[in-house]
Amino acid sequence: MAMITTHRSLSGSSQSPRSPSPQPSLSVSVTDPVKLGNGVQAYISYRVITKTNLPEYQGSEKIVIRRYSDFVWLRDRLFEKYKGIFIPPLPEKSAVEKFRFSAEFIEMRRQGLDVFVNRIALHPELQKSDDLRIFLQADEETMERARSQDIGIFKKKPADLMQIFKDVQSKVSDVVLGKEKPVEESNPAYEKLKHYIFELENHLAEAQKHAFRLVKRHRELGQSLADFGKAVKLLSASEQKALGKAFSDLGTKAEMLSAKLQKEAHNLLMNFEEPLKDYVRAVQSIKATMVERANAFRQQCELAETIKLKEINLDKLMLTRSERVGEAEIEYKELKVEGEEATRRFETIVHRMNEEIVHFQEQKTLDLDVHFGEFHSEQENLSKNAIDALVSLLPKLSRSFAIFQLPLNFA
Repeated sequence: MAMITTHRSLSGSSQSPRSPSPQPSLSVSVTDPVKLGNGVQAYISYRVITKTNLPEYQGSEKIVIRRYSDFVWLRDRLFEKYKGIFIPPLPEKSAVEKFRFSAEFIEMRRQGLDVFVNRIALHPELQKSDDLRIFLQADEETMERARSQDIGIFKKKPADLMQIFKDVQSKVSDVVLGKEKPVEESNPAYEKLKHYIFELENHLAEAQKHAFRLVKRHRELGQSLADFGKAVKLLSASEQKALGKAFSDLGTKAEMLSAKLQKEAHNLLMNFEEPLKDYVRAVQSIKATMVERANAFRQQCELAETIKLKEINLDKLMLTRSERVGEAEIEYKELKVEGEEATRRFETIVHRMNEEIVHFQEQKTLDLDVHFGEFHSEQENLSKNAIDALVSLLPKLSRSFAIFQLPLNFA
């Protein structure tokens, strides 16, 4: 169960006789996945448990039932409302139908959903969201109505999203200056950030690919050891007592190591490969925010161009004392207000992104340090267990083979 607690500074003198107020807290856990329905209509539901002392919430504890599409709704709503903030990624769906309801996949998704909602609960802005409160407290009927009414950017097809990224690289015509200018910002610091994000995505994806191969290798080796152990145990039944006992012990050790390898493969999947995949998805969320920034910049530029044209047109009308001066002046003022709002939107995104990227880099360093540390520790323990098991068995095997004058070479 993941527990998230948020803290605010308390005002007042330390010498006050009054008891200090409890720290504001919000903790959420996603538990108890249950399969509901049959066939293509089947889905997994989860218990989402919220414990809090925040006054905006109804009571100190609330338990609701949610499905994956409810988490998608929350993600989409936050993305649409909080431009510039890196919305946490959701765990992906299974691409293979037969794995969709496997125990391992269900647990992976439950763990990913728990991380997703707790990242939101921890975020200083997202935790105040009305949509988060609805998600954590609304009954199932209310949640279903809310979910059916919204369509966000993440419900677009992958091809549509790719087109958005291509549009970022496009150019718009600068009518006033009579030349073209790029849609993207000519900002060296932002160019450096974009380069960092795309490079990071490539490196994380490469690391995740090799983590996947490592998990697969552990599983295959574990299965091979299990098969070998079974075969050696069958062989022990046809041998004399001493040699038969040695073969039986060898088979038992092989099966023991097989179980350890299979457990290690599962730990690698959950604690190493999945976190790497999660960070790949997190980088993709950052890229989606970059698209929003590019769109805001483009809208600001286009409005600035239109305002200049309107201003030129207004000046001409005023010089000619045209009857349309009043109408043109109103249009110009309205457009100028819209342009100022577009500038504020863009500046808000820039400000938020500057704060978000600092937090992202700090958290990434801490998280990956923990995951790589655990990976090293688990691999070290697995190697030690394998060596200890074989070393303890070698004397017995040597004596048994010596009795039957069979050559034994462990070099």
